[in-house]
Amino acid sequence: MEPMKLLVVDDHILFRKGLVNLLSSQDDIEIAGEADDGLEALEEARDLMPDIILMDISMPRCDGLEATRLIKAEMPYAKIVILTVSESEADLFQAIKDGAQGYLLKSLEPEELFRLIRGVQKGEAPISATMAAKILAEFSSQVSREPVPEDALTSREKQVLEQVVWGATNKEIASCLSITENTVKNHLKNILEKLHLQNRVQAAAYALKQGIVTSPAPVSARSRRRL
Repeated sequence: MEPMKLLVVDDHILFRKGLVNLLSSQDDIEIAGEADDGLEALEEARDLMPDIILMDISMPRCDGLEATRLIKAEMPYAKIVILTVSESEADLFQAIKDGAQGYLLKSLEPEELFRLIRGVQKGEAPISATMAAKILAEFSSQVSREPVPEDALTSREKQVLEQVVWGATNKEIASCLSITENTVKNHLKNILEKLHLQNRVQAAAYALKQGIVTSPAPVSARSRRRL
């Protein structure tokens, strides 16, 4: 497999260079480019078409949240993961609303960062269990779309969506439903298109809000809660 191409966006050059060196140590990760503010990130994303963008929030000229909005508006398929020191719920909620794939703090261990980045490539959303619960609560209170028609989702898509609500990864969903991970990815793509949503976090919140998924998660699922 070809290595994942990453764009690293951070205005603190020492941190950015250190992060680039750290990521470059992994055989399956390639640094496609760097940027030190949101506007440069947009230009680099256009030119480089990276697989994943690691985005800081606090930057001059154009911050990471605005950059996320601009990039997702132009390139909805872009996978953007916020990597920041900010533990602000407002920043977290805004980043996810703007279409960020995940939200990570700079305090995490290198091996955890590598693992989470690889998960993003598989369609997972790296957010801590505590933050995921806050996101679900926020979206559940704000989603106001008309309910999806009863027959809009197939029975299998509903099963997949139920697993997403419970916090299962693509691999866990595949194992539970006895299907391949690629099949899970295809189901998730169809679900997002039918619900007109951007990511699995929004899909989980929508499913809870509209009653598409109502059954409580089993103990094993609650203990691993993540999106």
